[in-house]
Amino acid sequence: MCHIYSNTDPIQYESRSRSVRIARVVTSIKLENLFWDTLSQLAHDEGMTTNQLIAKLYDEVYACGNEVSNFTSFLRVTCMRYSELRGQSMRDARNVLDRTVRHAAPAAARALDGRSDAGNEPSLRL
Repeated sequence: MCHIYSNTDPIQYESRSRSVRIARVVTSIKLENLFWDTLSQLAHDEGMTTNQLIAKLYDEVYACGNEVSNFTSFLRVTCMRYSELRGQSMRDARNVLDRTVRHAAPAAARALDGRSDAGNEPSLRL
């Protein structure tokens, strides 16, 4: 298992600083490239730029009355939650697809075999 993580491209955990305007103040945020990539994907999904997303997150977290002593940590946790929810959505979609395939397969087999779904009566073929 360690090789999955220890063989990660070093570029992913290299830090990079970006200037962002938050609440009309320009500030610098330093995050690892993997987190910048995740924030970029989240912003894309939301139809905005990464800087717009960061400013919106800042405004929303403070509008909720939450105290954030370390905003970069908040952004990292946001990225992890996004990845977690995205993974859950993928698992949910796979489960729905699996159930659909399992239910469709017997009906398709009966149709090919010339039987209907109701009582396995022979169906009319045209």
